[in-house]
Amino acid sequence: MNFEAKSPAVAGHLQAAETRAAAARIGHMEGDLALPARPLGLVLFAHGSDSSRFSPRNRSVAQVLNAHRLGSLLFDLLDEDEARDRRRVFDIALLGSRLTEAIDWARAQPALAGLPIGLFGASTGAAAALVAAARRPDVRAVVSRGGRPDLALPELREVQAPTLLIVGGEDPVVLGLNRGAARLLGCPHRLEIVPGATHLFEEPGALGRVAELAAGWFEVHLGGAPAADDERRPT
Repeated sequence: MNFEAKSPAVAGHLQAAETRAAAARIGHMEGDLALPARPLGLVLFAHGSDSSRFSPRNRSVAQVLNAHRLGSLLFDLLDEDEARDRRRVFDIALLGSRLTEAIDWARAQPALAGLPIGLFGASTGAAAALVAAARRPDVRAVVSRGGRPDLALPELREVQAPTLLIVGGEDPVVLGLNRGAARLLGCPHRLEIVPGATHLFEEPGALGRVAELAAGWFEVHLGGAPAADDERRPT
């Protein structure tokens, strides 16, 4: 696995205060890394089907996380040829293994090795995040945005990381799937419903609410911020 800096300003293991962004190559996967000064942790993003590391929604969330001193790594789970194969797009075991590969890559980078790891998944990417968390107990937190945790049913009971499920109030099918999956999670978890939001959280303020919820969850579980009472108990 190779590390590629975008410019000389981000070389030197990303340790300088002004260092902000770098390109990453994880096996044959392309990624974009952003790391604020004195980061609390690193959040790896797993996008959904028909999306990529350029997803404007995930990038918007990543920017909010960066402002909260959380690093972000957005990368393509599949290369261009693989993404054309619909079987691979919905192969949750494969996507989960790619995410664990990215975790291993982060652990091997001197600037990232000691950072607590969190996972942010959207749609099918949320299932991949839960599969990776079940396989990697060093994952400290998971956030799902409009996710399909039902696609990770065989491994849900093995997830140890505190998990936040965020669903739009106007996304009834996915909300039902999340409620069912939440009953199988043995880890601390919470289901957060964003009123008036549909599946893509395109309504005014909806995605901003997702980003703030995610930042708060990761600050608690990666950065050690005090948890609210309802974050200490499974729901």
